[in-house]
Amino acid sequence: TGLDLRLVAPQACWPEAALVTECRALAQQNGGNITLTEDVAKGVEGADFIYTDVWVSMGEAKEKWAERIALLRDYQVNSKMMQLTGNPEVKFLHCLPAFHDDQTTLGKKMAEEFGLHGGMEVTDEVFESAASIVFDQAENRMHTIKAVMVVTLSK
Repeated sequence: TGLDLRLVAPQACWPEAALVTECRALAQQNGGNITLTEDVAKGVEGADFIYTDVWVSMGEAKEKWAERIALLRDYQVNSKMMQLTGNPEVKFLHCLPAFHDDQTTLGKKMAEEFGLHGGMEVTDEVFESAASIVFDQAENRMHTIKAVMVVTLSK
């Protein structure tokens, strides 16, 4: 069977319809499925992995941050979301760095300005939990990058 990919986000964050159509066709050809939903409970039910990314990028205007945080606040990966999967073995992934606490200067600033105490896109509770495999993920990415460099530079 193919991959069951679920994008759980506000519709404003979804990819363009033409891309979704093309990806769904490829997924179906390979026994997979792609679902886009705004419904967190529906989207994570039975999931094996929950993957998120940072909501804001350095260099963006503060107004853009406020807009994006307001849009994504209900999609924070927290213990409730992990429990909604119904899967006690669910794993958490993040490409890093993550705004998971207010122990850094920027984390404190985000908490003060946007009321995001305990994390932004992921809570510290989930980030530091046994379900979190973010550092294994980062290590594997490093080895993949090295392999790509060897192949491309050796030609």
